[in-house]
Amino acid sequence: LMALMNVLSTSGHENAIRSYLMKKIKPYCKDMTVDKFGNLIVHKKGKGKSMMLVAHMDEVGLMVNKINVDGTLKISSIGGIDTLACLNQKVLIPINGKKTIMGVISTSKLSSGETITELPKKEDLFVDTGLSKIELQELGIEVGTFVEFEKRAHYLGSKDYIMGKAADDRVGCFMLIELIKKAKKYPGEVYFVFTVQEEVGLYGAKTSVYNLDPEWALVIDVLDANDINGDMTRTLGKGSVLSIMDSQTLSNSCLNDNIKAIAKKKKLSLQPGVSDFGTTDALYISLSKGGIPTTVLGVPVRNVHSGMGIVNSKDILSGIAIIDELLRHPPKICL
Repeated sequence: LMALMNVLSTSGHENAIRSYLMKKIKPYCKDMTVDKFGNLIVHKKGKGKSMMLVAHMDEVGLMVNKINVDGTLKISSIGGIDTLACLNQKVLIPINGKKTIMGVISTSKLSSGETITELPKKEDLFVDTGLSKIELQELGIEVGTFVEFEKRAHYLGSKDYIMGKAADDRVGCFMLIELIKKAKKYPGEVYFVFTVQEEVGLYGAKTSVYNLDPEWALVIDVLDANDINGDMTRTLGKGSVLSIMDSQTLSNSCLNDNIKAIAKKKKLSLQPGVSDFGTTDALYISLSKGGIPTTVLGVPVRNVHSGMGIVNSKDILSGIAIIDELLRHPPKICL
């Protein structure tokens, strides 16, 4: 998981993570295709109608929109990143596709040591690399160059807690890999899909289902933890989260009932997820092909969409166990 989190691949720049995933999956399943949009689709043949499991491989990031005269880089965000989560963060800027240079996100007040009395605006942010404008241009850095959060995944406190960038959704990618390892035990036909550009508009999900016709779909994603503010409905270490509703999607109740029954039978903790904001790949998948029954199972994460998300391995393993049982005994979908 930490190796997955450390791969640099923002939305629209997923080549590195896709190549990494293909190498990891190849020993277990060689039936892999990459569609025209860049989604990685792994196919396990079986009897009956097919099922679709989805996790997105892209991550939030930044992009150079201007090189200032003083050598600092003005930036635009790729996906939803809060300004506060960017301040003083180390970033890596890929050059020539082989190596990177390091920078730090700053503002004029932060750089000069002034007291910051109000939250800066996104347009106040810049990346300081210590290089001049000419030096940056000689390295090939230009408007449109990607800027990534630093790769530094590691344990937090104990080996149950893992922190680093891109927990959203390399956690889901890790879970899909672990399920692919078990795929020969599943009787049905399964498509394991790693989508692109989820963070900027769920676009990979919309295109990935075009050539598939699943009976039902399960999206594996992370959900915001709220255990620090006292709400405690999505708590790290208390199991995976079944998303019943988000700002744009209502999950299929029949699939949800099957997942709840599995969790109860296997004595695995399962937390309910209801949110008024955000959505997942489930939105476009559920609206495709005349309607595909879809739900979302994931894990809670603290500090989502930042350079240092926090997840608990127990939640991840619990989620894998639930999905594994679901695929061993695939349900007949009811409305």
